[in-house]
Amino acid sequence: MSNQEKISQWFHQYSDDVYHFLIYRTGKTDVEDMVQEVFIRAIKGVESFKGSASPKTWLFSIARNLAIDEMKKEKWKRLISFQAFHEPSSLDTPETLYQANEETQTLYKAIQELKASYRDVIILRGIKEFTVDETAEVLQWPPGKVRSTYHRAKAALHKQLGGQ
Repeated sequence: MSNQEKISQWFHQYSDDVYHFLIYRTGKTDVEDMVQEVFIRAIKGVESFKGSASPKTWLFSIARNLAIDEMKKEKWKRLISFQAFHEPSSLDTPETLYQANEETQTLYKAIQELKASYRDVIILRGIKEFTVDETAEVLQWPPGKVRSTYHRAKAALHKQLGGQ
């Protein structure tokens, strides 16, 4: 399989996950260009991909670095466009849609207010459901640090959301 075919296959497998990761990580809802940039960087760097990591964690590492670069470019100016990630159904009433949107906005804002390391581990472990080892690979941390940081991040998020 050629490198182009590999990247194309990975795009079909992981682009939606990369897209959602970038939404949570950057606070933007228009990250399509960033997703394309992740895969452009993957094409350029595929020769350096040794296969010791999974393609998924390699791509998420690229996405994380891209998100960090993007935040630096914007000098940490947050341009958050709140949007509910709730698909309306025919059973939804305006009140339930409004409530779901409010809850999503609250959670979204709380995640954005966490420090970067907490935000990364919450998104990868809690939202994208990466394993400890996958998260460790993306963040380049030992698994123990992933576990302890995730525990602290959940506590910080709980406190921000009004918990004790």
